[in-house]
Amino acid sequence: MKRILTLSVLACLVSCIMPCVACTGITLTSKDSCTIVARTIEWGGSDLNSRYVVVPRGYTVQSYLPGGTTDGMKFTARYGYVGLSVEQKEFVAEGLNEAGLSAGLFYFPNYGKYEDYNPQYKAQSIADLQLVSWVLGTCSTVDDVIKAVGEVHVVAIDPRASTVHWRFTDVSGRQVVLEIVDGKARFYENPLGVLTNSPGLEWHLTNLNNYVNLYPGAVQAQELGKARLAQFGAGAGFLGIPGDVTPPSRFVRAAFFQATAPVRDTATETVMSAFQILNNFDIPIGVEFAKGSVPCDIPSATQWTSATDICNGKIYFRTMYDSRIRCIDLRTIDFSKVTYRAELLDRNKLQPVETVVID
Repeated sequence: MKRILTLSVLACLVSCIMPCVACTGITLTSKDSCTIVARTIEWGGSDLNSRYVVVPRGYTVQSYLPGGTTDGMKFTARYGYVGLSVEQKEFVAEGLNEAGLSAGLFYFPNYGKYEDYNPQYKAQSIADLQLVSWVLGTCSTVDDVIKAVGEVHVVAIDPRASTVHWRFTDVSGRQVVLEIVDGKARFYENPLGVLTNSPGLEWHLTNLNNYVNLYPGAVQAQELGKARLAQFGAGAGFLGIPGDVTPPSRFVRAAFFQATAPVRDTATETVMSAFQILNNFDIPIGVEFAKGSVPCDIPSATQWTSATDICNGKIYFRTMYDSRIRCIDLRTIDFSKVTYRAELLDRNKLQPVETVVID
């Protein structure tokens, strides 16, 4: 029997056209050549009720289609994977499979456009919000992803909702971004490993040329007539870096913070560096709404931050409710025996506080 998305979920999908959807992704490499992909996910309208999802080999899913029915493409997982979902357990926004392929979606409003849904291709049509699940279950490399995407039709569950674009990274460290524009899928090699939202990746890379004057470290004092000009404090070489939360500004900041971060010895140290960099991209509630019109009581628009250690098969995450870093180690999971499960990232939506006892 086919399922139908609830009206509340469809409403949330439609509301994603609001400007309070933002994601920031970075990529770091350790000295021992391990690739770490990390990202934030934002939504300021309500709690996304995100879950971690464990999917075994052999698990079969049927895609949602426009209107919210589940009678689209049917696919079975060849590889087990762990993902982090948004709004509904089927909608995995970030994940890693046992072959070492990482996949994630980032909102891409006003610039992407999927092909129109054609019922003739129902059996080959997959919802954009389920593409990550399908890729993780069926592909092991970036080349696999490129080939596979060319054989399906990516459609929106609700055409009023925002489009997305995707980031894929495999164990070799190669990373590509998929953008669907005017109904055509286009893959771009991502030399920086940075990704935010609209406009497209090529535009963001070109826009970096506007900040060619930025550099790390101190600025030398200089004379201006009879006045001596000197920096007020450390880091003046980054004076002029954009500080707002728009996608172009976040892309610039992420690119420069990532490029100037020290290269750590190990993957675990690099994961910690990724979380520290992404501290700078937490978006507090209230920034993206007119004063007095904040729509909810969630503590942050940045609902969770994740870092994926591709070499060692680990996904780390923290949430707006609990800033402790938690880890799921895929190498401890037998994907031939584990059962499908979807658990809330936060069982208790309250930040743990440890009391320091003074003797």
